[in-house]
Amino acid sequence: MSKKLTHIDKSGKAVMVDISSKNNSERSAKASGRVIFTSEVYQKLTKEGFISPKGSIVQTAVIAGIQGVKRTSYLIPLCHQIPLSKIDIKIKPLKNSLFITCEVSCNGKTGVEMEALTGVSVSSLTIYDMCKALSQKIKIIDIQLDEKTGGKSMFRRN
Repeated sequence: MSKKLTHIDKSGKAVMVDISSKNNSERSAKASGRVIFTSEVYQKLTKEGFISPKGSIVQTAVIAGIQGVKRTSYLIPLCHQIPLSKIDIKIKPLKNSLFITCEVSCNGKTGVEMEALTGVSVSSLTIYDMCKALSQKIKIIDIQLDEKTGGKSMFRRN
C-alpha cells in the first residue's frame, strides 16, 4: 500500500496539511447514517409526527446538522476552514429508524468529507437527545462517507 497519512509529519507529529499551492475546484461529499429506535418508540414518534415537547425532531436535527457542518474546523483539530456553498441534510423515516444524508459542496482547495460526516453525526446526536427520554436503547449506526468528488480522487461507495 503506497498511501500515507497526510496529517502526520516525518517525525510523527500532527500537522495541518499545507494546501496553499492547490487550485480551487468544485468539491462535494455525501455521507449517511441511521438512528434506530425500538418498535414501540418508533410507533410513538410516528403517531406524534416526530414532534416532541422540545419541538420538531426532524427540523431541529436538520438545523443542528447544518450548524455542525459549519463548525467542523472547530471540532476536528486539523480540518481547514472551508467556504461552503451548499449544505443539504435530509432525514427520512425507515422501518424503526431515521435515515440521515448530508451533502456538502464548496469551491475550494480541500474536500468536504469531514463536513458531511459531521453533519450526519450532529443530526444523529440531536435526534438521540430529543428522544432519549423515551428510551436508552436508541442506536446511532452506519455513519459513513458515501461519495466524494473533486480534488485528486473520486470515491463512491457501492
